[in-house]
Amino acid sequence: MSPGGADALRVMNSIRRIVRALRASSSEAERAVGVSGAQLFILSELAERPAQSLSELADRTTTDASSVSVVVQKLVDKGFVVRTPSALDARRAEISLSTKGRGLLRKAPSTAQRRMVEAIEGLPSDQRKRLADGLEALVHGIGADAEAPTLFFEEATAKKPASKRSGKKAPRGAP
Repeated sequence: MSPGGADALRVMNSIRRIVRALRASSSEAERAVGVSGAQLFILSELAERPAQSLSELADRTTTDASSVSVVVQKLVDKGFVVRTPSALDARRAEISLSTKGRGLLRKAPSTAQRRMVEAIEGLPSDQRKRLADGLEALVHGIGADAEAPTLFFEEATAKKPASKRSGKKAPRGAP
């Protein structure tokens, strides 16, 4: 095997192990407490402290605000999270656990996402930067850099095409 092939094998095996760990963690969360791994990750962050905004929660979970917004809304709908108007800025909503959410967390397993963030943050800064640069190059190389970085195994809510909202039929083959 060529040196490039050996490195490619190491990278692919590492990615496979990470995906397997994330999938297993999400499945365990579903079985144990009936929420996805992404939802449990958000709940565990809120257990540490409420969020002053979706942007703050996105920063704390190392993802984008639109992905966090979708997950938070699901958790609000299930009664695990509450949004209350901010005392400091009425345009913002503070996000916190409900009593029901705290109860769920008492019986919930830990998440692979939390362990992964902690492991990445624990790397020396030069190694963390090389890892980030390498992964971004890989994402670009496979043409996935236009994809929104959603939380692991959490499907984003699909937006309806404008033609359906206006009552007109979407052209054939339209999403």
